[in-house]
Order: sequence, then structure tokens, then C-alpha cells
Amino acid sequence: MNDASSSNPAVTANEAAGSDPLAVALAEEVGASHVLSDVDLRAPFETDWTRRFSGTARLVVRPADTIEVAGVLRRCSEAGVPVVPQGGNTGLVGGGVPRHGEVVLSLSRLDGLGEVDRQAGQVTAGAGVTLAALRAHAADAGLSYPVDFAARDSATVGGMVATNAGGIRVIRYGPTRRQVVGIEAVTADGRVVSRMAGLVKDNAGYDLAGLLAGSEGTLAVITRVRLQLVPSLGARVVALVAVEDIRAAQRLLTRVRAVAPSLEAAEVFFAAGLRLVQCHAGGGAPFGVEHPVYLLLECAAHSDPTEELAGALGEATEVVDVAVATDGPSRARLWALREAHTEAINAEGVPVKLDISLPSHAMGTFVDRVHGVVADVSPEALTIMFGHLGDGNLHVNVLGVEPGSQAVDDAVLRLTVELGGSISAEHGIGQAKLEWLPLHRDPTDLAMTAGIKHALDPAGLLNPGVLVPIDPQPDRGRP
Repeated sequence: MNDASSSNPAVTANEAAGSDPLAVALAEEVGASHVLSDVDLRAPFETDWTRRFSGTARLVVRPADTIEVAGVLRRCSEAGVPVVPQGGNTGLVGGGVPRHGEVVLSLSRLDGLGEVDRQAGQVTAGAGVTLAALRAHAADAGLSYPVDFAARDSATVGGMVATNAGGIRVIRYGPTRRQVVGIEAVTADGRVVSRMAGLVKDNAGYDLAGLLAGSEGTLAVITRVRLQLVPSLGARVVALVAVEDIRAAQRLLTRVRAVAPSLEAAEVFFAAGLRLVQCHAGGGAPFGVEHPVYLLLECAAHSDPTEELAGALGEATEVVDVAVATDGPSRARLWALREAHTEAINAEGVPVKLDISLPSHAMGTFVDRVHGVVADVSPEALTIMFGHLGDGNLHVNVLGVEPGSQAVDDAVLRLTVELGGSISAEHGIGQAKLEWLPLHRDPTDLAMTAGIKHALDPAGLLNPGVLVPIDPQPDRGRP
């Protein structure tokens, strides 16, 4: 199929999808070449990035703009067919892939970027704009979009807002929700709601942008957003610091935060993860010997922040060894040791990926106990951790788990809640963690969430089985 086929969508859709009347109706909205029914064409949209979650889509539909999104949702609503919105499909909790023959609504073609408003420091972006494209667009205007993470080349704005993505600079700028100053979305039955003025102060009613950020496509389909940008800081320094344990890393970070206001990122990883990265990504060891824990710090300012960071590190007894980089290539090499973790882990097999956050006082206890907790239920498993130490977010990756087993999920998430943490820091609940949500949220909280879902999507057609259960789930009880 090609775009020329859209001139006769009904005929082409019948040829492509047999007698499926919904395919014919959707082709009238978006053009037949953007209604995918072929098994091979659907396949990339049916499995998530982790390879743990997959299903079969009835169709994959690729609208080009908000009007087409509204048409697709209206047609699906009339037919009573559920819809799974999908961005760059980089999610890690199965929140953007089909489960039981839903229509997958791919937003990748909504990739328009508006002119940067330098006076307001804002830009309008379509849901299908990649993070890398957004950051490059802002940089061309002398500004910066502050949210950043390793999947920048494929993750899209709509998915980032829908999951309230965090990343490596939350310590300074906060997560995605804090950057959203306007939103446009389509309801389950095809109505469009738009608040795109970009007003920083607007108390006229509920904060719909704040509500939809983190809603995982269960309340409405986000099509465009207005985003706040920040000044571009060209002077940067990165330090990779070796320390003895996670508590030493925390103490050192506390010191740096107190005396270095230019601190922008504080990442942590461990010896086992670094070995895996070196095995799969190559590159030399950062130091002559292996150390238990590594803290990666980046400072950014208008003028060189190297002296500021050096002053914070200079007399710190926690520092065992340190490597400092000020030029772009050297900084990138140090960052690669952290950002290559995900690909290196995936190269070893299909991991159980658990994104959790902890209060600072519990971080050391969690790191001490998690390996034993995993070994108790999966003795042959390998646990690799890394994360954003500045905001208490650890990514727990467990390799060698029996396919389909949830014993590791249960053990790690129970430990997290026992220590006062959250079962999801930045990737959402998706379908992966829905069973454990009652551990973390009380019945009143869950009832309010279900009430919001029912009010905005009474037929339950948007991303069913994600974040809010389709049917009541057994109460696992609170620890």
C-alpha cells in the first residue's frame, strides 16, 4: 500500500482487511495506507521494548493530526472497540501494546513542531515528536528542553507526558508534568479538549494537563502539548566518582548539592552493571581497579562550573577515585558507562524491569536486601541496578527469571512498599504492576482513581487493563 491508495480508502481497505467493517470506516478517516491489518505490518506495534509484553492488535491505525485522531476514536467508540494509544513504543511496563485484539492508535505521524516562542520560553509539539527532535529544535533557538534520558531517539512527547517521564535531570528541573503548560487531547468518544495558551498562571478550574500527565492513555489521547523550555547552559563538567557503597554515594551527593547549585544530574550504578556494559559495549575501564559503586555527576552553568564541583569533591572522604571530563567527547564517554546499561542488560536476555523509588533513608537498606530477596525466589537470577540517585529512583533489572514468573516482581515490589517507596517512579503502572497497586494505594485512593476513569471513559475503551483494572482485582493486602 502507499499514500496514493487513500484516494479510494474503502475499496483498498476491503482488499487489505477482508470484510472488517471497522477497517473500512477507519480508512475513511485516515486513508487506507494508514490502516494496517497485515500480520507483518502490525508486528512492530504489538510487542513492547522489553519483549516481556505482547498481544495481537485487530488493526493498527496511524492518524496524521488531531482531527483524524478524533475521527478514529469516534468510529471505535461507535463500534464499541477498545483502543490502545501508542507513542514510540519504548515503554517498559506493557502500557502501550495490545492485549486482547484492541485497535492500536499509533501517534507517530503527529510530529509537528511549532516555532519556539523565545519570549515565553515555550514550544508546541505534537505527540509523535521524538525527544531528540524536541531537544534539537529547542537548542536551535538557544534554549533547552530539560527532560532527557537514554531513549531520546525513539521516545515521543505524547508517551512522555502520558507516563510523566522523569529521566536524568529531574534533580534540577522536575519530571515531564512540570514542563507541561498546555495540552490538547481527544476523549474516548472523539471530542477534542484544548488548553494551549501556555499560561503559567491559570486557576480557572481543574488542572487537566496535570491530570492527563501520568494517566497512561486511560483518560484521553494526548495529541499536542505546550512545553516550557529553560535557558541553554553551555558550560558543563562531568565527574565519575568511585565510592565504597551506596550510603557513601548518598553522603557525597548531599555535600555536592549543598555547595554546587549548578548540579544537574546525579546517577548511580554498580560494579556488576559496569562489567556488563564493558562486555557488550566495549571501552576501557574508567579506573585501574573495579569499585563497588559509581556516582556520575554533571554540573551545568553559563560559566565553567568545574571549580565549583571540584570544591565539593576535593575534601570529601567518600571519594575513592574520580575521573573528570569537561569537553564534549570526554563527557559522552563517561555518560556512556551509565546510559549503555539498558542495552547491555537486554543483550543478555529478557529482563524483569522494575522501576521503583525510595525515600533517601531507605535506599541503603533496599540495596543491602534486594539481592537476597531476589535470590530467595529465583536463585539463579542476576540483579543489575542503576538509577537516578538525586530523586531516589532505582531501576532494578533481573536476568535469568523463569518466563512468565511474577515471583521476582512480587518480592521486589513488596520490599519497596515495606520501606516506604513507590512501585513506579517514572515508567507508569501499565499492565505489569496493576496487580500490586493495592499494596501502594489505599482503597479510597483507588476508588477515586476508578471514579475519574469512569467519568472520562465510561465505556472503558481507552487502554483497558492499564492503571485501572477492568474487573476488581484480589486485594493482596498491605504489608
